[in-house]
Amino acid sequence: MAQLRCSDVTLGYEGTAVMEHLSFSVSAGDYLYIVGENGSGKSTLMKAILGLKSPMAGKIETGDGLKPDEIGYLPQQTAVQRDFPASVLEIVRSGCLNRSGLRPFYTRQEKQLELSGGQQQRVLLARALGATQKMLVLDEPVTGLDPKAQTELYELIAKLNREDGITILMVSHDMEAAVKYASHVLHISKTPLFFGTKADYLRSRIGQ
Repeated sequence: MAQLRCSDVTLGYEGTAVMEHLSFSVSAGDYLYIVGENGSGKSTLMKAILGLKSPMAGKIETGDGLKPDEIGYLPQQTAVQRDFPASVLEIVRSGCLNRSGLRPFYTRQEKQLELSGGQQQRVLLARALGATQKMLVLDEPVTGLDPKAQTELYELIAKLNREDGITILMVSHDMEAAVKYASHVLHISKTPLFFGTKADYLRSRIGQ
């Protein structure tokens, strides 16, 4: 059974569709790259997957033991995030609040979720992991990072997928990274252009 399934989904704003008839599924352990031109609806799709926006039509459902509040999210880095007035430990622990309910304290295990290092996207990734050990949704996570930091973050995400079995959904323009890391590719426009394995994508007309 799929962890995430989109069935004939239409997304848009104020009655105007930006994406129509989108259907795909994600299984546990998949590494899905979501690609498309600017304005193709990638960010809108992210919001819908996270439950922040309702589809105009169709269904987005979770399954295989994944609950909607067990999806971790790492947004694009912004100036607000870079200047976030909190300690590393406070940021990481805040990711646990989504699944702690009304419990007014952190468990010993949650207090140990902090990752070392000053690289801010790693801190925010640690925060996202506080919310889940099942699925991460990442929106252009390496934007603004230097090449060395990009590689380190990509490798860390790949390790979480490979060794911890965390399902990855990543919006990215970095096709070189997609070729290296992805198991599946979703290429979207107003209508879906491709969904399938990376190997099939590279053989397809659009993938070439």
